Amino acid sequence: MTEVAAGEVKGTAGEQFVIELLDRAVAGMGGQSRSGQHEMARQVAKAIETGDHLLVQAGTGTGKSLAYLIPLIAHSLVSNKPTLVSTATLALQTQIVGRDLPRLLKTITPALDRLVKVALVKGRSNYVCQHKLAGGFPSEEPAEGQLFSLGEDTSVPHFAAALGGPSSQLGKEVVRLREWAEKTTTGDRDELLPGVTDRAWRQVSVTSMECLGAQKCPMAAECFSELARHNAAEADVVVTNHAMLAVSAFEGLAVLPEYDVVVVDEAHELQDRVTGAVSGQLSVAMVHAAASGARKHTAITVDALNAAAANLELALADVPNGLLPNGLNDEQLDCVDQLREACRAALSDSKGDGSQTADGGRQLARSRLMLILELCERLIVARENREVVWFSRASSFDPQQGYAQPDESAPVLVNIAPLSVAGKLREGLFAGHTVVLTSATLAIGSAFEPAAGGLGLVGEGAPSWTGIDVGSPFDYPKQGILYVAGHLPRPGRGASPEALDELEALIRASGGGALCLFSSRRAAEEAAEAMRPRLGLSILCQGDSTMTALVKQFADEPDTCLFGTMSLWQGVDVPGGSCRLVVIDRIPFPRPDDPLMTARSRAVAQAGGNGFMAVSATHAAIRLAQGAGRLIRSTGDKGVVAVLDSRLATERYAGFLRAALPPFWPTTDRKTAFAALERLAGKGA
Repeated sequence: MTEVAAGEVKGTAGEQFVIELLDRAVAGMGGQSRSGQHEMARQVAKAIETGDHLLVQAGTGTGKSLAYLIPLIAHSLVSNKPTLVSTATLALQTQIVGRDLPRLLKTITPALDRLVKVALVKGRSNYVCQHKLAGGFPSEEPAEGQLFSLGEDTSVPHFAAALGGPSSQLGKEVVRLREWAEKTTTGDRDELLPGVTDRAWRQVSVTSMECLGAQKCPMAAECFSELARHNAAEADVVVTNHAMLAVSAFEGLAVLPEYDVVVVDEAHELQDRVTGAVSGQLSVAMVHAAASGARKHTAITVDALNAAAANLELALADVPNGLLPNGLNDEQLDCVDQLREACRAALSDSKGDGSQTADGGRQLARSRLMLILELCERLIVARENREVVWFSRASSFDPQQGYAQPDESAPVLVNIAPLSVAGKLREGLFAGHTVVLTSATLAIGSAFEPAAGGLGLVGEGAPSWTGIDVGSPFDYPKQGILYVAGHLPRPGRGASPEALDELEALIRASGGGALCLFSSRRAAEEAAEAMRPRLGLSILCQGDSTMTALVKQFADEPDTCLFGTMSLWQGVDVPGGSCRLVVIDRIPFPRPDDPLMTARSRAVAQAGGNGFMAVSATHAAIRLAQGAGRLIRSTGDKGVVAVLDSRLATERYAGFLRAALPPFWPTTDRKTAFAALERLAGKGA
């Protein structure tokens, strides 16, 4: 929690006060007032006052963080309730808590009448568990590929011994974690630098299901997660993430303090992040791990669980990967029902006598059983609840093909996800709260309906909302060119020789300084491998090092190129000449065999709509805009966005996709684009 000393009261919460605070903050931070930022701040203040929901598209450079943080602070000071900010990415969460809010509060403090308190709330597994550190839980080292991330039990209280001794890399990481845990005041994983592997972190953390709870845990008073929640309850501004918002909306759990206003930043990610947070996977390996843990830690008989696992394995033998439009068949449902009953019996038998108030092993075992039980119950009523079910298998590297593909010999995974999160968001998020959703890519053209529909704001019974676009301070037609290589062949599997030649020519013209965004990791790696001997430039590829290190090197070296996938489409902010060319290999449509997207497209078509446009094209438009948005990050930036997918020039849906992009000067003329890049390279930009 961050506290800032306050000065005398110099205003009251309201639009005028908000604008005065904004001007004060911008001046204090050495910036310039922007009309779009002012308009956004006014609209957010108005929405908070009226209680109406608001969708705000705020282009790069608008300064949207200040434009919503100031109205939130002003409201919390008069309402005495926390206000929430939810982000999709760790990078923005860290930016808000570590940079934006401290700088803002430093400048506006003299205008406020009391302390402003800020808290950060994450999921329980992001914090060190003091009880686990003290040996209250068995050490868990998961088997390779196991879905629980729990695996077979070792039950060795000393972590280093359990992991092969401190001489192993994992042992060294855990020893460093234990030393850090004695010094940290937050227990937050993100404060540990350098970081550790997920495998090591699991040795010192627990999930929400594994947690003993404040009533039973003997170290609840020292719990970092409970401390974070206590701080949040007393805070004015609470920063959290979309997954926590999903848990609160879907499950009704008190993981967040009571609030009346929330700003959802990176709102274009909300639907997918919420869907991911409430999706589930079941496998036979999970059942065996649960049975093993239950036998070891609760001493119950697990014959019924093992029998159910064996029957489920037979029912899933040789099933193909893919969507199950009607859910599981009767035989598979019978096996899932048998597993459900076995889990119920095991949970009943493993309750204990009530005297064991801090049995971590028992809690771990029961958490596994509860997870499987919940998945079974969802699978049985999936069709009635409009949930999507599909089979998948883990991928493995194919040396002949040179890339990973589904391993048909791998165990089957049974997946389940909601067809739509709109209804739950409408009930759990929009009902009873004022919600402001904002992003640089929230509308397609001037239409907010595609984004609003997936969030529950369109249709019968939907709440009222307003959508506004406050623009951007950048002069996109003068600063950037959108070049679509319409002469290239339609994209197929893998990059065509023509596309690789075009990529080489573009990078030569720009003299490097290229951020190249690809639809898959394989495509990025193959292109990097092809370009290195052709160009003689430094070409970095995602996976060569940490993302932070790659982006820093790319920013520091003006002629270096960076190749990567979706995390780069949204996560790179490199103003200046180091990024003067952004290349996009193809329109980022979802995979044609994506079961969830397929199910959603079919549902739209069955309702009389255009499934392709409503789902696939909308998905692609938002992500295409995110990728293209990497080019212009400041008023002095200039460059070219080059799309190597000729469909953006030739197909009927091309206009829909281009409407989502920043208004660059468009061309399909190769000479024009190359001449612009050569001029930039000649200037040393």
